[in-house]
Amino acid sequence: MNKHDQPLIFELSKAGRIGYSLPELDVPEVNIDEMIPSDYLRVEEPELPEVSELDIMRHYTALSKRNHGVDSGFYPLGSCTMKYNPKINENVARYNGFAHIHPLQDESTVQGALELMYDLQEHLKEITGMDEVTLQPAAGAHGEWTGLMMIRSYHEANNDTARTKVIVPDSAHGTNPASATVAGFETITVKSGEDGLVDLEDLRRVVGPDTAALMLTNPNTLGLFEENILEMTEIIHSAGGKVYYDGANLNAVLSKARPGDMGFDVVHLNLHKTFTGPHGGGGPGSGPVGVKEDLIPFLPKPVLVRTDEGYHFDYNRPQSIGRVKPYYGNFGINVRAYTYIRSMGPDGLKAVTEKAVINANYMMRRLEPYFDLPYDRHCKHEFVLSGRRQKKLGVRALDIAKRLLDFGYHPPTIYFPLNVEECMMIEPTETESKETLDDFIEAMIQIAKEAEENPEIVQEAPHTTVISRLDETLAARKPVLRYQIQ
Repeated sequence: MNKHDQPLIFELSKAGRIGYSLPELDVPEVNIDEMIPSDYLRVEEPELPEVSELDIMRHYTALSKRNHGVDSGFYPLGSCTMKYNPKINENVARYNGFAHIHPLQDESTVQGALELMYDLQEHLKEITGMDEVTLQPAAGAHGEWTGLMMIRSYHEANNDTARTKVIVPDSAHGTNPASATVAGFETITVKSGEDGLVDLEDLRRVVGPDTAALMLTNPNTLGLFEENILEMTEIIHSAGGKVYYDGANLNAVLSKARPGDMGFDVVHLNLHKTFTGPHGGGGPGSGPVGVKEDLIPFLPKPVLVRTDEGYHFDYNRPQSIGRVKPYYGNFGINVRAYTYIRSMGPDGLKAVTEKAVINANYMMRRLEPYFDLPYDRHCKHEFVLSGRRQKKLGVRALDIAKRLLDFGYHPPTIYFPLNVEECMMIEPTETESKETLDDFIEAMIQIAKEAEENPEIVQEAPHTTVISRLDETLAARKPVLRYQIQ
């Protein structure tokens, strides 16, 4: 047993102990063999631990303390916008009128919920500069696929079936080429220039009559604003293609710039990032998609509409790509995002961008003397450092990330984007205080000094966690997926 560990639930098990109590049976007993075919029944009883309620509560409480989240510590995971989730969102999502309804209820009985979703769509249309929005997609990558399927249907409806290629920058999120492939397209890479922005000449080179779309985010994954974005979208539109906006970095431009005004035809949003829905294990996500007018006929159905009689779902959409998710999206996350938008208001959303950008630039400049800065220019909401200097001393970005665990921080994203050697991508978000940023900066500075003076302490990190450094190759090839009593 690890020195930082405590007995696990199986190790505490003693025959006869019970950690639960059930109410008396109030329905007739039945023979289980008559209800479930024998092929579906276990031959042997599962080996479950027998523990008291106190033991099981302590077990799960101990496990929860090992987890890291935005409520327990700083989470500067670049590209993922791990910002604080306001608890007012949780309170509103638990209102009886939201939490206790069922998606199969008659529309007349859930008009309040439908009004909230319609109003959220209207807010997202204004924020993004799009003409219509669907809340159906379950997450960002699902939104990417949904948007690409609409682009594909648009080209097919125009008998433009030769458009089989989607262009993605070399700094793109990995989901972009993956989503394009799943949607049936071939991906083509466009290079970044020395300034970290899309190379316009290379873009002109790869664009052609087979171009279906360009996928990118602005600012890009390096945290840099694509200042030639209007020229880029014009290049694609002149060739007959569409331009897709990956909304992962929308936090950097809220109420300052709109994808629709930059020339984008489709945009997906991450409500679980930009609009403070719980992220990761606290999810689920939500990835609404907005489109310009000529793509509206291809939206997933049903489409939520408002008439003189109220709000209802419109299924009469002959050109729709069809339903992409059961019911109409992850409603609870939509409620949280709506609460956030209404709580913040236009001025509040603008302040989000301003503070996120200030925080990122403050951190970048303070860390610049200790790490290589690949792009020495004003960044937006996130920035990238390179550990090339530390690599020469035998310390890699992975080692730096592991060492940060000893300071109580979740590491930043490492080795992404792929076009930066020993990359570390840091996004502080707007919700962190200067004191938190300063403490993280001091930890990074100390690690940089350790790499010079005592590299072993970094190479062998982490030292204070329950699980020390794993053999990552072995863990990937031969993972241990269940607990076994030794």
